Amino acid sequence: DPVQKVTIVGRGQAGGVTWFRPDEDRILMSRKKMLATLAMALGGRAAEELIFDDITSGASNDIEQVTRMARAMVTRLGMSAEMGTLVYGQKEELIFLGREISEQRDYSDAVAEQIDREVRKIVEEAYKQAKNLVKKYRKQLELVAQKLLEVESINREEFEKLFPPPNGKKSGTPQLA
Repeated sequence: DPVQKVTIVGRGQAGGVTWFRPDEDRILMSRKKMLATLAMALGGRAAEELIFDDITSGASNDIEQVTRMARAMVTRLGMSAEMGTLVYGQKEELIFLGREISEQRDYSDAVAEQIDREVRKIVEEAYKQAKNLVKKYRKQLELVAQKLLEVESINREEFEKLFPPPNGKKSGTPQLA
């Protein structure tokens, strides 16, 4: 999805934010697109590690979202060859608790370990992809970082001047999938 805005101005617990918006409505998301989304979300952490040779707590929310999405891929969406096309865990709405949704585990400890391994495998695959993209586009990343240090926020057009869309497309970001 194309970048709409990037800022280094902190908001809430975030030290900076990148907003994305698809050019068209999306109802379904393929496994490849989900992996690309995971890699994109891990881009900040990958950049910290590769450029500063250290990591911070700045990516904690991204890591939470990535873990949640990878777990859904494995337990709810049938996107793990190892786990098959099954749903693991029953979701229940507890109306008397203010519509709180809880999940009941209906599988063994061995299956739970398999799920954890598959989630880890998906996240590690996405992180590897993120690191490869940071290496490939490091020059553009540094241009964007320099501009953000000067002006704090840039919009889509300013971003695309520094980081041209791939393959001559009118807009977008580096192809992840």
